[in-house]
Amino acid sequence: MISIKSLSRRGFLNMGAAAGAGLLLPKTGLVRPAFAQAPLAPVDVKDAMIAFGHTGPVSDEGWTWAHDQGMKAVEAAFPGIRTSFVESVPYSADATRIFRQFVADGANMVFATSNYGDFLYDVAKRAPEVAFYECDGRTHMDNLGTYYVQHWYPSYVAGIAAGAMSKTGKLGYVASFPVPSVYSGTNAFLMGARTVNPAATVQCIVINSWFDPQAATQAGTALLDNGCDVLFGIMDEAGYLQVAEARGAKAVMWNTDLRRYGPKAYITSIMVDFKPFYVEQVRRRLAGEWTPTYGLLPMGQGVDRDAWGETVPPEVAAKADAARTKMMQEGWSPFVGEIKDSKGTIKVAAGQKMTEEELYHWDWSIEGVSGLDA
Repeated sequence: MISIKSLSRRGFLNMGAAAGAGLLLPKTGLVRPAFAQAPLAPVDVKDAMIAFGHTGPVSDEGWTWAHDQGMKAVEAAFPGIRTSFVESVPYSADATRIFRQFVADGANMVFATSNYGDFLYDVAKRAPEVAFYECDGRTHMDNLGTYYVQHWYPSYVAGIAAGAMSKTGKLGYVASFPVPSVYSGTNAFLMGARTVNPAATVQCIVINSWFDPQAATQAGTALLDNGCDVLFGIMDEAGYLQVAEARGAKAVMWNTDLRRYGPKAYITSIMVDFKPFYVEQVRRRLAGEWTPTYGLLPMGQGVDRDAWGETVPPEVAAKADAARTKMMQEGWSPFVGEIKDSKGTIKVAAGQKMTEEELYHWDWSIEGVSGLDA
């Protein structure tokens, strides 16, 4: 097993089937056909190289760490395969150079573990023999697929617990950027909280980074100073959890189990697991079965809530888990209108259920969420 790990720049149990087959995700998932073109040629494992371009450091204990665990799962599943990764790939022309270098080094498959847009697409167009995947991507090509997680469902579940445990009804959110994953996360979180506290609100502070412990700590402090007593966010580290622990507040995290940084404050985390997805896609690439697909890893198969924290009352956990069970067993969705945006305009009519694509592309705040919309 060979790993090339000296570079330093800065979602499923079975996502796909063979070429031409349909992509079916359970209950809350999307149904999308696989692309119709012929699959890429098979590759012997001893000749294969799989590359990963990461948005942050693999030591972040968050988003990038979770993807790095996926790479390690690939190494374990296919002994002798070569892997390569670059940490903290910038959102600039340097990203294009990094992805091009992967191709030049002989990569047969490249995973961009965040959305790199045109910095990736130009490379994919020029390397039709290479399989590409973009996490949280929204463009599809003959050799480029996309994948992400339906995090809005566990965010809603966590919101129920947060709303029940908040004494002020003021929830705070440490945001990276005003992007769909942040809008859907904050909206779902507040919708869950309002099932137990109809007056709950969410105040957001945008720090313009996915990984900035100092900025996340400062934002968490400011939110608590403004009267929030439960924090949530989409950060790749534990900064605001530590603030909540020190201040006697509560927090919901993202990506991994970070409770050791704030055991009294920890409510739960939106957990991601990309290992099965990566292993399956690499298997398909090696076998000559791979064509690009796009879809969302559903709750229970790539994303879920973590085990509840030690200070979450049993009755609160039970109430939140009742919603989770309804989603998992019945395919129930709480994202049904009437839903108004932060300016009071009806965006989802009464009785209308938001589709998974609408949830994925959500780019407006609901009533009660502040700090994201211009």
